[in-house]
Amino acid sequence: MKPIRLISRIDLKGKNAVKGIQLEGIRVVGDPCEMASRYYHDGADELFLLDVVASLYERDLDLELVKRISERVFIPITVGGRIRSVEQIREALRSGADKVALNTGAIANPSVLASAVEAFGAQCIVLSIEAKKKTDGQWEAYTESGRQKTGLDAVAWAKRGIELGVGELLITSIDAEGIGAGFDVELMKAITAFSPVPVIAHGGAASPASIQQVIVEAGVDAVSAASIFHYGQYTSREVKAVLHEAGINVRV
Repeated sequence: MKPIRLISRIDLKGKNAVKGIQLEGIRVVGDPCEMASRYYHDGADELFLLDVVASLYERDLDLELVKRISERVFIPITVGGRIRSVEQIREALRSGADKVALNTGAIANPSVLASAVEAFGAQCIVLSIEAKKKTDGQWEAYTESGRQKTGLDAVAWAKRGIELGVGELLITSIDAEGIGAGFDVELMKAITAFSPVPVIAHGGAASPASIQQVIVEAGVDAVSAASIFHYGQYTSREVKAVLHEAGINVRV
């Protein structure tokens, strides 16, 4: 079994790093270049750089920012934000990204996933799914950083993404995101139960114990966290030490 990856996520609004609660009420939390460098030195396995308002404002991802960050850190970088075409993916990869995450653009045009996989390989393409629990206990996929309902069942959409060839699934629980109360383990289990590709859990990291829980109970391959790193509660190295002590295979 490959080591569990611990990923530091930096949400972007233009040139600023921002953070919200349940993907709303975002506020500036720092300089993304400085934060990326710090998280790299703190032991993160990967970085996520996701512009959370790009689709809403119809603004493309800042590739110059991606380039500057890629020159500072030497771990895989996944980027996202209003990516809708193979050409935009190509430009993101040329700017220093290792992988590209699609959400809104993929739901609007699912064929872009298959085209991207054919052009760049599955290892470069991540399907990002923002899911919110419905009253019937199922989950609906949202777009535009949790702002727009789609009517799509999130679990069925994950299956469709796998059929289209994506290499990874990034699953964000809108309900749990930013509130520090732990992950939606049931949501993650619903995806890992069938997924042959790595599943990354995001939304709800409160402590090393909460990260350990989603790894053990849901069987995710990676965990993405933001607030606990942004606000100095833990470093990646500290979280990994706890996980390693618990017998979980991590890069220490």
